Amino acid sequence: MKEWETITLNKEYVSHYVYKIELNRPDSLNALNTKMAMELIECLTELKEKKDLRVLVLTAAGDKSFCVGADLKERKGMTNEQWKHQHDVFENAYSLIREFPLPVIAAVNGFALGGGMEMALSCDLRYIAEHAKMGLPEVTIGIIPGVGGTQLLPRTIPVGLAKEFLFRGSHISSEKAEESGLVNGVYSKEELIPKVLDIAKDIAKNAPLSLKAIKKSVNTGLQTDIHTALAIELDQYYTCANSEDRKEGILSFNEKRKPNWQGK
Repeated sequence: MKEWETITLNKEYVSHYVYKIELNRPDSLNALNTKMAMELIECLTELKEKKDLRVLVLTAAGDKSFCVGADLKERKGMTNEQWKHQHDVFENAYSLIREFPLPVIAAVNGFALGGGMEMALSCDLRYIAEHAKMGLPEVTIGIIPGVGGTQLLPRTIPVGLAKEFLFRGSHISSEKAEESGLVNGVYSKEELIPKVLDIAKDIAKNAPLSLKAIKKSVNTGLQTDIHTALAIELDQYYTCANSEDRKEGILSFNEKRKPNWQGK
């Protein structure tokens, strides 16, 4: 795969079926500009087709910032039309994260503000460094979250708490983030990436078709009524039950060995 200017793709863990994307604009606190969004789109589109990928980790260079949202220096002086065009690119990038077929884990290594917090919310799991802070401060500059914040946050934590975070626009400590259920765990800045990669490797041991089916069942089912949701689950269940990997799973269990998943 190619190399990019604003993101880094790390395949060091490919033997464990784990890939890691790092946002790589540390001098700008990893603020999201148009180029980064376009490179994320290109990278995620290619990764969707990788047969040796089961879990994707999303983090950032340095230990100051995960992503502080849109690069306001780039947005300075934009016309409404230019702003809309850029936001369309951002929406496409975030949609690819949310709809990535396999688990995506955010390792929040510093500030995750505005679009940065929305990027973390777009992932399936979130782990945060002790010193890091999250927040959706859009209300303080006259706008609102525009890439999922008002919808993803109340689907992750209690609605009243989500509204408080949105209305106040203040920073959320790692302790508060964990307490509210916003993140799955908190680690020191030294432990964060190793711990997240251990979790990713543990998940990646499992059948890729099952991982895809679980993600699709949960994400799609949450948007509908319980009867429809159960039908979605059943459809995904039979997709797995009728697969070669299901046969391999039963066989490997009885032969007391690790399964050799084929993803089919």
